[in-house]
Amino acid sequence: MELTSSTFADGARIPGDNAFCIPDGQGRAQLGGNRNPHLAWSGLPAGTRSLVLTCHDPDVPTRGDDVNQDGRTVPASLPRGDFTHWILVDLAPAGEIAEGEFSSSVTPTGKPGPAGPRGTRQGINDYTAWFAGDDAMKGDYHGYDGPCPPWNDEILHHYVFTLYALDVDRLPVEGRLTMDAVKAALSGHVLGQARLTGVYALNPSVAG
Repeated sequence: MELTSSTFADGARIPGDNAFCIPDGQGRAQLGGNRNPHLAWSGLPAGTRSLVLTCHDPDVPTRGDDVNQDGRTVPASLPRGDFTHWILVDLAPAGEIAEGEFSSSVTPTGKPGPAGPRGTRQGINDYTAWFAGDDAMKGDYHGYDGPCPPWNDEILHHYVFTLYALDVDRLPVEGRLTMDAVKAALSGHVLGQARLTGVYALNPSVAG
């Protein structure tokens, strides 16, 4: 099976219109269009009854001391971890995802959920924890929220979209849909999977 996008090619830069933050022209960041990218799939395995889509960034700093701090950089040598950007379950196998269908702007305090368009459910992404201490932004961030890597990071970040073909109509998971809960529920139901990776950086000295 294959996952593709008319928004960006595999390994290419994700447009600013699909990012949570874009460069502000002064070495810092401002809010972006935050539109989910177009996604299409083909070659689904026989017996596919529903799809699950996730997006994560495996390049997030594991220590925040230097993040977005003037006169400092987030070193490339720093160990990295995962940041969840999108969890979408119970997606029908037919069709595709239009650009902006599931997210078309930054929504302070987060988009509602878990009920999503077309009978889907959407999990919470890691902006929920990131904004937990910000009174103007805190809330449960369901669905897609795009890239916003540190503007002083020395490395290019990768955004991995993974599509799973399942043998069930509804993923057997209830309640708060976290990445750990969804991955546990996938066990024994995956018929196939495909990936598409985009890159993004806010640091003007980082290519991409």
